[in-house]
Amino acid sequence: MIRVGVAGWDYEDWKGLVYPSPAPRGFDPLAWLSGWFDLVEVNSTFYRPASPKAVRSWLSRVEGRPDFRFTAKVWRRFTHERSPFTAADVRAVREGLDLMAGAGRLGAALLQFPWSFRRDEANRAWLRAVTGALRGLPLVLEVRHASWDVPELYASLAGQGIGFVNLDQPIFHDSLGPSAVATGQVGYVRIHGRNAADWFRKGASRDERYDYLYTPEELRPWVERVRAIAASPGVTDVHVVTNNHFAGQEVVNALQLRSMLEGRKVEAPETLWNLHPAALEPFAVPVTSPSSSGRPAGPREAGSPS
Repeated sequence: MIRVGVAGWDYEDWKGLVYPSPAPRGFDPLAWLSGWFDLVEVNSTFYRPASPKAVRSWLSRVEGRPDFRFTAKVWRRFTHERSPFTAADVRAVREGLDLMAGAGRLGAALLQFPWSFRRDEANRAWLRAVTGALRGLPLVLEVRHASWDVPELYASLAGQGIGFVNLDQPIFHDSLGPSAVATGQVGYVRIHGRNAADWFRKGASRDERYDYLYTPEELRPWVERVRAIAASPGVTDVHVVTNNHFAGQEVVNALQLRSMLEGRKVEAPETLWNLHPAALEPFAVPVTSPSSSGRPAGPREAGSPS
């Protein structure tokens, strides 16, 4: 089953672009997004572990969407810091993720390592320690340096049932290129953008790094890769996440990908459609709110016509 979604939902610059403005009373961005997509990747868990209270709130806000799934970034303590982590750190990061998994809503726990995390013995040992501490969660691994593109890594991940994250990212020196690799039950694709000028620029803001709108021609090869991942032996779910969030561009590209994978026009927020008519008209119809008739009964089966 293929789910397409976006990374995060708490963006100030989405007001009036993706979200209605002024927002109606009681407007909930997460609940609203769950009407358009079957998947959201949680960003906040990268900066701090999710509390049980926060997780219960997220679960309650999508309870009317039984096919909806979260994926969540693992706390940066395990991916971007190198002092030894403690048992308390493990308990903190697992508490919220285990709660989400127990509710049947956690599609994947994402270990997102930076480009500087290269394949050497020290980093391989660190990775073994992290995956061991988080065993039992539906882990997927994102590495960005090309030194990891070796058969030994894929074999090791497959042996542990850990998924590999296939990336679209700006290519810089030894950056990992696009792929269609499946090493576990969960297949994963992350679409970051191709803003090479700002991706590694010192002082570039988060919004500057992720300011990129893909063309349909740039996305079409990913449709075929997603289908190849979904057709791989043992794969039960594929999660496709757009992460070029600035000004709601990830929503435009996620809707385009949904349309290509489903072989039909999908519904799009009217405010966003009006800002990107040329990009969305071939793929979407503008509506003020999603209708049950505008979505499939469940996530897409692999191999739908495009």
